[in-house]
Amino acid sequence: MRVSWKYLAVGVALCASVLPVSAQRIVAPGQSIYYFSGTTADPLNPAIPAGQPGRMGDSVQQADSILNKLKAMLSKNNLDFGDVVKATVFLVADPSKDNKMDFAGLNSEWAKRFGTTDQPNRPSRSALQVTELPLAGALVEIELIAAK
Repeated sequence: MRVSWKYLAVGVALCASVLPVSAQRIVAPGQSIYYFSGTTADPLNPAIPAGQPGRMGDSVQQADSILNKLKAMLSKNNLDFGDVVKATVFLVADPSKDNKMDFAGLNSEWAKRFGTTDQPNRPSRSALQVTELPLAGALVEIELIAAK
């Protein structure tokens, strides 16, 4: 099977078009499913112009910021990380990591929230490297699906 990069780019653009961050609830018999999409980090240093190094922080700082935002969004819906069943992560090549996605950096923050003693559940997760994200300087974007 041959995958066209053009179609992948369109798919990523469609995923990113849901900005700002949103949560959608779908009710199924006996279960509610929640979609949290388009979650990116808040600027680490808003005084630095958009797109400039240092404004958004590195992949680790962005993953931490995003996961904290998602925790708050889950909580507003009476959910927690233990209710997450699927995650999709989009990673941009990090110039400070030899222009490679910082999967290890993502995992360092991920491991603090999933598969721990307090929260042993580990959702299914896909991670993709993308060329860029709509928010200038963003290196990480995360989508979650949670069920209760």
